[in-house]
Amino acid sequence: MSNENQILELALSIARQAGELLMNRPASWDLTVKSTAIDIATQMDHASEKLIVEAILSARPNDGIIGEEGADREGTSGFTWVIDPIDGTVNYFYGLPGWNISIGVKDSQGVLVGVVHSPTFNSMWHAVRGGGAFLNNEKIECNNPVQLDKALIATGFAYEVKDRENQIEIIDQLILKIRDIRRMGAAATDLCCVASGMVDGYIETGLKEWDLAAGSLIAREAGAVVTTQIWRGMELTIAAGPELFKQISRAIPE
Repeated sequence: MSNENQILELALSIARQAGELLMNRPASWDLTVKSTAIDIATQMDHASEKLIVEAILSARPNDGIIGEEGADREGTSGFTWVIDPIDGTVNYFYGLPGWNISIGVKDSQGVLVGVVHSPTFNSMWHAVRGGGAFLNNEKIECNNPVQLDKALIATGFAYEVKDRENQIEIIDQLILKIRDIRRMGAAATDLCCVASGMVDGYIETGLKEWDLAAGSLIAREAGAVVTTQIWRGMELTIAAGPELFKQISRAIPE
């Protein structure tokens, strides 16, 4: 078995274990405020990250780790795991579906392996660089070509309330030109929905590496274009099939 396939199998196994842990939601909550009062972590974010990190280091002690909840460590193997133990914590906290466990593994050339597991959607997406994208082991492709006026676009909103003013301007520009908007509540799920054709495109600002690592690889391997660029001082991510990507990019206000 190749190195990337060994890493993939480990990531899939760890994501399933974390999913089983998280499906047992607690009766009470221990909340931690992060960047703003509406940006939270729960005790389950920390428990999931602990499970994931311990499983990685048990199997691959020389790998590096970047974790949303702070489990960062330098590695010596050339591989670094980029993990979001609960992407969509607010959904998880409220008992809404769509949250996921996101696990990406990068090497010197970028993200090599991506796994996104959304237990409430009964969905396990995965990709290895150059090997295509899969949902529950079935090969997937993004929707292409799609015209802007027929496009279903997913989005999300920043925890920094001041950034939402600019985000709302994007929505104001797009809403009269597209089919409709969807709000999943978890960036990696949105990217994977682009990959599997459940939405046509996705736009959001302010995403972090752990939001993008796995989902962006999966979307690209499904044929989507995924970019992050500076827009009004924020990082704007756009993901869509090639034809729609060009149309969304032209529709974004300056």
